[in-house]
Amino acid sequence: MSKEPSTEERVQQILDMRDRKVQEHLRQYAPIWLVEEKPIPNEDAVQFNVVFHHPEYNWVNRRYRYDAFTDVLHYKGQRSIAEEDAFTIQNSEPYMTAPIINTRRSYGG
Repeated sequence: MSKEPSTEERVQQILDMRDRKVQEHLRQYAPIWLVEEKPIPNEDAVQFNVVFHHPEYNWVNRRYRYDAFTDVLHYKGQRSIAEEDAFTIQNSEPYMTAPIINTRRSYGG
């Protein structure tokens, strides 16, 4: 009989699944900073916020919810942030890196 993973192990599984799922979508906006993360293990989900430079809206803080059970990434909205706040965030290690900011190739969604 296999044992159930602990809560910590399940949270790590959810985060790993999220990381794989967001690569395709968020790569176009890289570099990206993960600024908030709230695992919800009893729902097999994680809610998180990322900050990046958007081609149309300048610097944004965007919220997502990843559902590990269905392997679906849900967009939950975004808000603009001040240049000063973006500058402060850029002093930390990015969640996803890019050699250059390439917003011209992003689709703007």
